[in-house]
Amino acid sequence: MPVIRLESSDGVVFDTDAETAKCSGTIRHMLEDCRLEDEVKEQPLIPVPNVNSTTLQKILSWAQYHRNDVPPAEDDETEQCPICQWDADFLATVDQGTLFELIMAANYLDIRALLNAACQTVANMIKGHTPDEIRLIFNIPREATEEDLCEIESSVSSSDSEDDN
Repeated sequence: MPVIRLESSDGVVFDTDAETAKCSGTIRHMLEDCRLEDEVKEQPLIPVPNVNSTTLQKILSWAQYHRNDVPPAEDDETEQCPICQWDADFLATVDQGTLFELIMAANYLDIRALLNAACQTVANMIKGHTPDEIRLIFNIPREATEEDLCEIESSVSSSDSEDDN
């Protein structure tokens, strides 16, 4: 089985087998279109410019586990699938920033099963929480109220009048 060489956005090269790499629709199409999976002595480097090495390593770990899974059908995008226990455990080990990096990378690399599991994880983090709790969970600043805007405006105008003196 040929070795597929992937280069992350920060220049780290990962060697993986073809079945693992083919978990990504993007890479699978690239291999098929360019016939890169044929047995050759040295595989060319496949750049993965939108994915850093930390995220690519996580994706390859996920793909290694799921490499023999049947890809989801094209038409069940709206259907919510339960997250398998392995995926739940895997995604529970990553911090919030990495979780969002995985979502963006899974989207870019066309790894629908990982994208669905990661998005479902975020949805589960939101479920049952108030908007204020969600802002705290995701460190989102609260929106300015009319009162806040008036206070800011008056503070800016008073500092402008002090500067004129």
